[in-house]
Order: sequence, then C-alpha cells, then structure tokens
Amino acid sequence: MKHSDGSRRPSATGIAVPRPDGPWTHRDVAANGARFHIAELGDGPLVLMLHGFPQFWWTWRHQLTALADAGFRAVAMDLRGVGGSDRTPRGYDPGNLALDVTGVIRSLGEPDAALVGHDLGGYLAWTAAAMRPKLVRRLAVSSMPHPRRWRAAMLTDLRQSKSGGYIWGFQRPWVPERQLVADDAALVGRLVQEWSGPSLPDEEAVDVYRRAMQIPSTAHCAIEPYRWMVRSMARPDGLQFNRRMKRPVRVPTLQMHGSLDPAMGTRIAAGSGEYVEAPYRWRLFDGLGHFPHEEDPAAFSTELINWLKDPEPDR
Repeated sequence: MKHSDGSRRPSATGIAVPRPDGPWTHRDVAANGARFHIAELGDGPLVLMLHGFPQFWWTWRHQLTALADAGFRAVAMDLRGVGGSDRTPRGYDPGNLALDVTGVIRSLGEPDAALVGHDLGGYLAWTAAAMRPKLVRRLAVSSMPHPRRWRAAMLTDLRQSKSGGYIWGFQRPWVPERQLVADDAALVGRLVQEWSGPSLPDEEAVDVYRRAMQIPSTAHCAIEPYRWMVRSMARPDGLQFNRRMKRPVRVPTLQMHGSLDPAMGTRIAAGSGEYVEAPYRWRLFDGLGHFPHEEDPAAFSTELINWLKDPEPDR
C-alpha cells in the first residue's frame, strides 16, 4: 500500500517507511489535538519510548521486543511531525510536545507509564515528568541532560555549544530543511555515523532513517523543536518554561549516556541528578556514542529492564 505522501514506499532494503513490519502492531491514536502513530508489543505495565533526532519510532525496534519478552507493554511513538504522526503547522514547543506524550498515555487507556526518551525524546521525557508527574511512573533518559542543564550549557559552555553547532545552524530559515533532504538525505546518514561510537549502525538502519526524513514536511517539523529551544531563550515563553523546569522530578530516574557521545557531553548530562528528588541512577556505557540503545542494544535493554524491575532502584 502506498499513501499519497509516499510514506509506505518500500526502501531499497524492502522495508516500508515509516511502518516497518515486525512482531509489533501499528496503529494511530488521538491525543492533544493530533494523531500519533505507535508501534506496540507485549502485555503488562506500559513503557512508552520517545525517539530523538534524526530518527523515528523504529530506533526502539530492539527494545520493543526485549521489553515485551520481559513482561511489559512496550510502545514506541512517533513524535509530532515525524514518521507516521501528524505534521501540524504549530505545536513544537516542549510544553506542547510533552502534552502529546502524556495524552498518548491516556489514549492508551493506562493510568501511567514508564517513559524512556533518547535525545529530543529525552528532553520531552524530562519535561513530561516535571509537568505531569502523576502520569509518569518512572523516567529513563538517554543522551540528553535535563532541559535546564542543556540551556545553560548551550549558553555558557563553549565545548558543548560547539558540539551542538548543528542546533545553531537550524535557526536559519529553509536552508536546514533543504540540507537534510539533499542527496536522498545523505546528511542524516552522516550525522548518525558521526555521533555514533566505534559500533556504527548498520547500513540498513541508516537507509531507513534517510528515507523517513524524505517524507514531505518531515525535515521542517523535525527542526522546529530546536528552533523553539534556541529562539525562545530570551522570550517570555522560553523564560517561563525554564522556570517551570525548576520543578523537581519526583519519580525514580535512570540516566544513561555513552562515554564517547560527541553530541551531548558526559559532564553536562551527569549533573542532571540535581533536578531529581527521587531514587536516581547514573549509568555510563563505556565505548558507546550518542545511540547506546542501537550501538549495543543488548547492554542497553538489560540495564533498562533490570532497573524497571528493581523495587529499590536507588541502589
């Protein structure tokens, strides 16, 4: 089947984007005024996974099966504007994107969820846990510091500001979108490879991400959250969001990071525990880069599942 936007067009590897086949089930759910695509597998307590840039839900394919086998209801959603979810003209500030996440939890008929977020998805997971703590049972964040740590680092830490240079580049109008999709989204492949550690993602995965970025309007929507994060720094809405994020996270939190992550510095991320008033665990993966859940999915999934099942997660 081929949609008018080409989103079901098989890739050169035979994988349909953005709904690759697998043991999971694809469906759409309504939340916060939009429609969101999810992939789900298993039964048990809900674990909702949020992808980062430049990816979509498929980045969690290994964890979907691992979590389901471990007795969880594993769900990976496409964020607003990406993958199989709606591409709305507005709504890409983190407060609204976090409401997308908590709205999906409610639409799935669950009282709460363990949130697992990577990169931008981690930023939104931090936000949702602070804004809607009753809907977040536990929080696991990979490769992303707390939003207040991220903001401070981008403004005052020259090393992190340089590492996040791509975010400064996103502030230009139209040019970044064109760069992302040029040459069959070759830049997406380069970013994934440059941000990874020695265990590079396989070419099939890179091809899928490149093709997903070429779905019409995806590049623009994927960049919009970063435009808000920077352009709002001196605006009332951004200052208000930063103040709101002073509210501590009061659910058990696991923070995971690759020791070789070139996009988000380890020392910046490691200080995020100061915003957690609950059991907090820091896990550094030696020799991994920005995508530990894909670079070493077995180690990542084992760490996550053991923590989710640990009744005393602060040990």
